[in-house]
Amino acid sequence: MTATLTRTPTSTAGSRLSRLRRVRRLRPGPLTYLTLTAFVFFSAFPLYWSVVVASRDNSVLGRVPPPLFPGDQLIANLRRVFDTVPFGLAMVNSLIVSSVITFSVVLFSTLAGFAFAKLRFRGRPGLYVAVIATMMVPTQLGIIPLYMLMAKLELIDSLYAVIAPNLVSAFGVFFMTQYLTAALPTELLEAGRVDGATTIRLFWHVVLPVARPAAAVLGMLTFMNAWNDFFWPLVVLTPENPTVQVLLSSIASGYFTDYSLTLTGTALATLPLILVLAVLGKQLIRGIMQGAVKG
Repeated sequence: MTATLTRTPTSTAGSRLSRLRRVRRLRPGPLTYLTLTAFVFFSAFPLYWSVVVASRDNSVLGRVPPPLFPGDQLIANLRRVFDTVPFGLAMVNSLIVSSVITFSVVLFSTLAGFAFAKLRFRGRPGLYVAVIATMMVPTQLGIIPLYMLMAKLELIDSLYAVIAPNLVSAFGVFFMTQYLTAALPTELLEAGRVDGATTIRLFWHVVLPVARPAAAVLGMLTFMNAWNDFFWPLVVLTPENPTVQVLLSSIASGYFTDYSLTLTGTALATLPLILVLAVLGKQLIRGIMQGAVKG
């Protein structure tokens, strides 16, 4: 004798009603939208103000109330930036340094993260602890010996001196290790080994596709950090061969600060960061959603 269970219309309607109530509770209210709008406004206003100042001359900036809309001097200020200082050279130098550092950090951090997360070898815990311990050492403590090393290698006033110390980062290794430990199934690697794949082939065809969202986040953070780096390029580069941040500092450190010129260069220096965010934003959101959704 078999018994069949049937769902009554009352139970079905009750479940639908409970789901609708849960969806309504999850919907953002007016206060949420107001808070988000305030955050967006206060985050974007400095960039907008840079554009406003970059499109006017210094005589307008002393007005009370200050101007809130862009003027008609933007093209003239752009020409003045490139005519006054070697801004084009600084942009190219920063692009080269940031791109090489980003590619190197993402590649080596993913390799090291894969090794620490999924490979078993002698001394693995000790090496991982040593890598994490380097994050606790202040960067300023290594400036003098690092400068002496760059001088001995005759790399002063060269982009190699800016790139070489930043080819890999302890944070990148830690970040990729934690991500691959949770996101990369060990069974997937074992299935690849059963099919005869080598470790290098597993890395290129299995690990890299899984690590793509985390690699995009690490790449964006690394590019921003390398692009905004000021202290080390200031130490090893000369004013004739600067990066963007060093050049902007030299513009703003004169006896008379030309705010229109300074903020025009600042607005130009922000454009590559916005472009990187636009390119990697999809992967960034995918990585956040992958970490937030289970099952």
